[in-house]
Amino acid sequence: MTGHSEIGDESRRTGRRSVQRKAAGLTLAGALVLGIATAGWAYWHLNNNIKSVDINSALGDDRPAKAVTTPTPSGTASPSALPTEALNILVLGSDSRSGKENQELGGGSSTGARSDTAMVVHIDAGRTSATVVSIPRDTLVTRPSCPLPSGGTSAVAYDAMFNSAYSLGGPVCAVKTVESITDVRMDHYIEIDFSGFAKLVNALGGVTVTTDEDIDDDDSHLTLAAGTHTLNGTRALALARTRHGIGDGSDLGRIGLQQMLAKALLEQIASTNLFADPAELYAVADAVTGSLTTDTGLDSLNELMRLGQSLKGLSADEVRTVTMPVVTAASDSNRVVADEPEAGELWDSLR
Repeated sequence: MTGHSEIGDESRRTGRRSVQRKAAGLTLAGALVLGIATAGWAYWHLNNNIKSVDINSALGDDRPAKAVTTPTPSGTASPSALPTEALNILVLGSDSRSGKENQELGGGSSTGARSDTAMVVHIDAGRTSATVVSIPRDTLVTRPSCPLPSGGTSAVAYDAMFNSAYSLGGPVCAVKTVESITDVRMDHYIEIDFSGFAKLVNALGGVTVTTDEDIDDDDSHLTLAAGTHTLNGTRALALARTRHGIGDGSDLGRIGLQQMLAKALLEQIASTNLFADPAELYAVADAVTGSLTTDTGLDSLNELMRLGQSLKGLSADEVRTVTMPVVTAASDSNRVVADEPEAGELWDSLR
């Protein structure tokens, strides 16, 4: 009888272990399915965050020629090889895109927007160095005829404010105006709005900057003593918008702050091991993609990741920041015009 009891107990223990193994297997399978589903949802969400504009179709062939690249010898590069050719990207900071968050951050009305920041980012062949050229928003330019979102085209405008191009015709007109005044083909377009910039800085844990002078700007609501500070998203955005609290109160002073802030962000991203913390990586990716408008060549997560991977050898130390050479406009002391031939020589160097 005792033997039968021991056999029965062993049988029951074996049965329980089998049930436990099955339960563990089901739990693991469930976790894998949930993980895959979550990853799939995250990818779908990030991918669908991105807004895009088909600039190439809108502008057609009436544009500067694309840079000629040296063809890769047949059979030496795999289809998955990262691109290394030079690249020109127009990066705009929009002072408004409708939404409560942009409104709270000072983004203007929900019916209009301006390009508060304009930078031509030239990435050299090999993608280990770059030049960022800021175009002052107060520059008077000849604004070309642009396709309008509502249909038709605008008339050519002389002595127009540079940032009026975006207000009039959105990204398409902004790109066409930049190409018109530089004769440099923009390979891509990236726009980020107020709330997205602030979210990105917060997702990175802030950004550290050093200012040479005290800042007290009632318009941007920023008060900052000279020295080194770690700024959250709202204060970093205020710094990017500051112009009246420094120097002569012109847009040129603000550009200097924006360039300093851009390099500080690059350094912050480079020093943060995002891949070690999936939650932080997702927060940064969500902040970036949720605030972006791109051309159709960069309107997917895969394309943005491929661009980012191709720049892994680019450090903040190898990014040169300059401002398009300008002089005060004869017609208006509050406006500037391109200083030639220096401005033309700068653009020539980026072709």
